[in-house]
Amino acid sequence: MNKPLIAGLFLLTLSSVLNAQPNKADKAKITVEVNRPGHRIPSTLFGAFFEDINHSSDGGLYPELIRNRSFEDSDTLQNWKFINLNGASSASVINVDALYPPTGGLNVFNRKYLSIQVRGEFKLENRGFWGMSIVKGNSYTFKLAARSGEGFSAPLKVSIVSAAGTELASAEVKGFDAGWKYYTVNLTAEGSDPKARIEIGANGNGRLYMDMVSLIPDQTWKGHGLRRDLAGALNAMQPKVFRFPGGCWVEGDHFRQMNNWKKTVGNIDTRTSSWNFWGYNASRGLGFHEYLQLAEDLGAEPLFCINAGISHKDFVPMDQMGQWVQDALDAMEYANGPENSVWGSIRAKNGHPKPFSMKYIEIGNENGGDQYAERWRLIAEAIRSKYPEITLIVNNWGGYPKDPLPDLIDEHYYDNPEWFIMNTNKYDNYDRKGPKIFVGEYAVTSKTGNGNLRGAIGEAAWMTGLERNSDVVTMSAYAPLFCNVNHKVWPINLINFDSYRWYGLPGYYVQQLFAQNQGTVSLPVNVEGAPLLTFYNKGGLGLGTANNSAEFKDLKVLASDGRVLFQSDFTKNIDDWQKAGGEWLVKDGVLRQSATGTNTSVFFGDKSWTDYTITFKGRKISGDNGILVYFRNQNKDDQMRWEIGGNKNTEFVLDNGFSRQSVPGSIEAGRWYDIKVEVKGGAAKGYLDGKLIQEISNPGIKTSSICVSATNDERSGDIILKVVNAAAGAVKTEINLSGAENLTGRGKSFILTSASPLDENTMEQPTKVSPKTENVKFSGTKIILSFPGNSLTILRLQTFYKPKT
Repeated sequence: MNKPLIAGLFLLTLSSVLNAQPNKADKAKITVEVNRPGHRIPSTLFGAFFEDINHSSDGGLYPELIRNRSFEDSDTLQNWKFINLNGASSASVINVDALYPPTGGLNVFNRKYLSIQVRGEFKLENRGFWGMSIVKGNSYTFKLAARSGEGFSAPLKVSIVSAAGTELASAEVKGFDAGWKYYTVNLTAEGSDPKARIEIGANGNGRLYMDMVSLIPDQTWKGHGLRRDLAGALNAMQPKVFRFPGGCWVEGDHFRQMNNWKKTVGNIDTRTSSWNFWGYNASRGLGFHEYLQLAEDLGAEPLFCINAGISHKDFVPMDQMGQWVQDALDAMEYANGPENSVWGSIRAKNGHPKPFSMKYIEIGNENGGDQYAERWRLIAEAIRSKYPEITLIVNNWGGYPKDPLPDLIDEHYYDNPEWFIMNTNKYDNYDRKGPKIFVGEYAVTSKTGNGNLRGAIGEAAWMTGLERNSDVVTMSAYAPLFCNVNHKVWPINLINFDSYRWYGLPGYYVQQLFAQNQGTVSLPVNVEGAPLLTFYNKGGLGLGTANNSAEFKDLKVLASDGRVLFQSDFTKNIDDWQKAGGEWLVKDGVLRQSATGTNTSVFFGDKSWTDYTITFKGRKISGDNGILVYFRNQNKDDQMRWEIGGNKNTEFVLDNGFSRQSVPGSIEAGRWYDIKVEVKGGAAKGYLDGKLIQEISNPGIKTSSICVSATNDERSGDIILKVVNAAAGAVKTEINLSGAENLTGRGKSFILTSASPLDENTMEQPTKVSPKTENVKFSGTKIILSFPGNSLTILRLQTFYKPKT
């Protein structure tokens, strides 16, 4: 995932987009040259990206019901509750590393365990990940490691209990002795409750030690230990490439938090848990082997992303990179090596004698600069020397290293719906002689509510561009996949769930429809008419900071004809300005923002203003960044901007909504600067102390409201059109199937739309925005259809073609 969280900046007011329509006199015409087939479409075009974010693994796809099962999360009883019933028992977490000598643990990798001093009756409770989903008639395996001391010999009662206190299942565990042993019982539920808990209790005297306390459903997806409904939801998307395990999770904030695949294979009690970048401890129950198995079960190509010797804050010295190189080579051997190889034998021992045949490895995640270039070279050359058949993927983060030349370039895009719609032609003129593209992460992440229809339309429009250009974009992966609704750290997530339910965003059905209707050969397509002009050319102004404090004075706004639109010497307060966080104070002719958080901005001026020049004096006081100037502002969330000293005071960023330009630069703290921004049409210029620092020009982008890709499916003979109408209203469209033969005049359409572009799916209405299927009848090679506003329509037109057997 992107370290700044969302790379996309603000573009248009939602109201302006939703009301944007083609002119009433305009109609659209789509011409598909059926008799001029183009390139073959790679089977890997549409895929998915998995990262352990939002509790997507623990508390999600990995179905362990007990949270903090091995007591590694904390030196306290985190997520457990210890209750004295009629005695003076006590419990504490023992950290082996705090002992001298460090002995007594379950094994050398599992460093913490629970010690209970038993004096009478006690009970230990765990409610799992916001409740345990228990289903009547289903069976669950309870397992723990335990040993006894000081004469403890009482049995343990293990119970699954409903939220209301009703016992749903119970069993007894006994026979403890002085050595660590595993004890297993099976529990069959006599009732259902999505918010159940487990209770473990005893009545006796002595000491009991516990570790690896586990409760897992016996019913898992394909018997491979994954939560059935969530794995099934992923499988229904039919991804053809599966990128794992991250994301920022690959790098870690520091190396001690990076995802080291070697610590995620083998017995679960020897897998080293780790603090996850996204705010919780990860058990590693879902590890390298399970990812490979999942890809195989999905019928998707596994794509492993490995650390390149770079964390968010550290670099491994080049003379110590041997371990990182070897880790990459060993990962390939684990996945693909024969049973008599070192790591191939470990894979076989873990239950998969046959190689996984992994073809893709990505070196690093969102890494760039000289440090990445030299580490890329070292790892890439080592892999190519031993595994020349492997496809190597490079990060494109401010440019990509070209020595050695990569096979694929990974590009990431997060933005609002309009950016994706306006960039559906991004790869039309891409250099076909260079490396191919892997769009490794993309999603609409802003201006889409919690994930609404409009966001899905933006993604669908973008995906038509990927399919049309799939001679150069050979793979893509939506990100991120999963989100436990109780721990949402990323704004938009495709599949949302709690302990027992899930729903997909409208965009989930976009992914599903594209994958199910991909086709095998591209067909040239041309669109005429129905122009959609979504250039945002009006709005007020704003000032702000980001994780820093700053001051402003002598503010003036002039219209293009020289009229004074606004002026302030800050002798009066700004109570009538619209504030978006921060601590704003007017004193002695200066406006000061003192808070050092994010979203510290104020907005002023008239939404009807068009072209103008803003001048003021500004100075940074303290903190990470510099000064923000907003222009063409509509509602404090939709505007363009100039960032002076952004990215921790290392660059200037000018963004007019359609284009984003960054140049190196910084400003001094405590120094007053003369700042000027000129805005005219789609052009913007930024001046510092009278010197032009940046300019960006775009007079407005015209595009059709109809975005299309067309393919032929050689397996069925169907001609497949994917048609997105990004306008608010219906567009009457003529489809000309040029050179088509053997048409049956029959077909099907799959339509994704809703009453409002703001409509969302929820737990209570999981399929409010979901596809509808209709039969299509036509004659000849022309079809007249009216595509609803804010819709995706998949047309499958049958031919008399008979597939070869």
